[in-house]
Amino acid sequence: MGAGYFTSRDWSDYKARRGFSASSTVSDYYTRRSIKDDFDPKNIKVRESCDSADHPESTPIILGLDVTGSMGSVLTTISKKLNVLIQEILDREPVKDPQIMVMAFGDTECDRYPLQVTQFESDIRIAEQLNDIYFERGGGGNDGESYSLPWYFAARKTKTDAYLKRNKKGYLFTMGDEKYLDVLGKDRIKYFIGDDVQANLTAEELYNEVSKQYVCYHLLIEEGCGMRVRGREVIDKWQNLMGQYAIPVADCTKIPEIIVSILQVEAGKDKEAVTKSWDKSTALVVDKAIKNLEIAKGKEGLIEF
Repeated sequence: MGAGYFTSRDWSDYKARRGFSASSTVSDYYTRRSIKDDFDPKNIKVRESCDSADHPESTPIILGLDVTGSMGSVLTTISKKLNVLIQEILDREPVKDPQIMVMAFGDTECDRYPLQVTQFESDIRIAEQLNDIYFERGGGGNDGESYSLPWYFAARKTKTDAYLKRNKKGYLFTMGDEKYLDVLGKDRIKYFIGDDVQANLTAEELYNEVSKQYVCYHLLIEEGCGMRVRGREVIDKWQNLMGQYAIPVADCTKIPEIIVSILQVEAGKDKEAVTKSWDKSTALVVDKAIKNLEIAKGKEGLIEF
């Protein structure tokens, strides 16, 4: 998947057709009352990011969105500023031929639909599929969410030409305000994804596995309830697993600019120059997010054997 191009005209037409405006709320963007069959992982054999005449050097980018109750502000931001994310990637060119997939996840212990998966796309279908996601507003009081579900799917159910043809990793950005659950049970994998695995899988095992094909980041949403109540605890757990790739986000409305900035740093751009390229208010948030990133020169996105 992933043919075509994302244009500002298509974006304007799409917003007008859907009746979206600056005052639109999360309920305006996400109106489904159940999961779309095409996005149900039990119905998906594989998701592919493929080279094409339009995009000969495809780069897979996965956005993993927490769709539990506290994350409405993040979903609203992604919907309102999707054009900023895509257009800035196209203009700044930190990667070649971006193809974007969205994974919406929740809690396997509480939710009916803890994982939804769109296609990799390069045109307005990114937005169309994004707004076809079911905002379940679930989650529970079990001190975490199933952040390892996107890792499992990306590691075992995606196929990318970047990896297979060019030994290049894609990028996976999860975002949320809670700790990750330590274990993804084999019974949960069978029930929600349909795969038979021999044993439960730990978050650490899945993070290490998915990192072979994707550079993985987690954006810690400081405005979310989990971070407001147990911020230090949440940060410590994520940083113990991911180190510098656990990124603090002080203002969720700047998530698109943060993602673009991370991709620029991954591509070898100077952090200070990247930060200064944004307006003042955005630069403050971006600086906090990327200031501790240290990407080894010549290693960005490459697979080591």
